[in-house]
Amino acid sequence: MIMRPGQQLLLPANPLFIWGSLVLALLANMLPVGRTPWMPDFLALVLVFWSVHQPLRVGIGVAFVFGLAMDVHQTALLGQHALAYTALCYCAIMIHRRLLWFTVPSQAVQVLPLFAAAHAIETAIRMVAGGSAPGLGALLAPLIEAVLWPVISVALLAPQRRAPDPDENRPL
Repeated sequence: MIMRPGQQLLLPANPLFIWGSLVLALLANMLPVGRTPWMPDFLALVLVFWSVHQPLRVGIGVAFVFGLAMDVHQTALLGQHALAYTALCYCAIMIHRRLLWFTVPSQAVQVLPLFAAAHAIETAIRMVAGGSAPGLGALLAPLIEAVLWPVISVALLAPQRRAPDPDENRPL
């Protein structure tokens, strides 16, 4: 792949780190802090990140399984989170090559519609099943997730970054 000028060459991602971050995000979603409509979905954020950066390792099947786990945990309609996460990862994989050409803050703007669509899918399924509308506070969740995108990007790419090489004559 052709890299952007000035972009740092990264080490390969450790599979244990990928799966550990996904499980940690699942556990963060399962914290008993109460599910408010504006609370960001950490698992969706990490799923999109790894779908963009490692689409061969984290894909639609992984999103479906983690979505079912969230459905069971929240006693939601079975498949609500699974459908939202699957659609989210599908869209992330579709744009992953284009998205990596942008800077991290520009990537946050690009993934905002993905997060909004995932929350819209969850809300639509909840309302079709007889639930109530979450209110205007639910519009904050995708915005908070987009604001957290640069933080997650720095944190999850940190183990892959190389130490700066003091040898200036070496091209890589």
